[in-house]
Amino acid sequence: MSNAEVAAKLKEAADGLLMPSESEYPFESVHWQISQQKPLTPNQILEFTDHSLDVPVEVVDVDYFFRNLAVEQEWHDDQQKEDVKKYQKLVESIKNNLSDVQVYRVGTINIDVYIVGKTQSGNLAGLSTKLVET
Repeated sequence: MSNAEVAAKLKEAADGLLMPSESEYPFESVHWQISQQKPLTPNQILEFTDHSLDVPVEVVDVDYFFRNLAVEQEWHDDQQKEDVKKYQKLVESIKNNLSDVQVYRVGTINIDVYIVGKTQSGNLAGLSTKLVET
């Protein structure tokens, strides 16, 4: 499967979902034709996304990143339970289509998020979104 095909699958899994924070942003697909043998470093993600090299980057696990969205709680109403299922399918799609997945939180307050892993061909693909945390 090509990078573009993986990106399209991830975009489809994220279709209609918004990343909740102080503002809600959609998920966009990202892919780079860069063969990556070692895990991606914070400086590489800054370079690939045209950020200044002095911008802070926090790296978190994909399950940790989606912990509040993909886990059903007893107090959830029916709509929230449906949303949890959609986020669970998104996480499953990410894990099924990418290896070595990491979430890179770039910046502070207005945070660019890149959920990136390796495709079968060894290139990089994933999703991006934004968070606002004041």
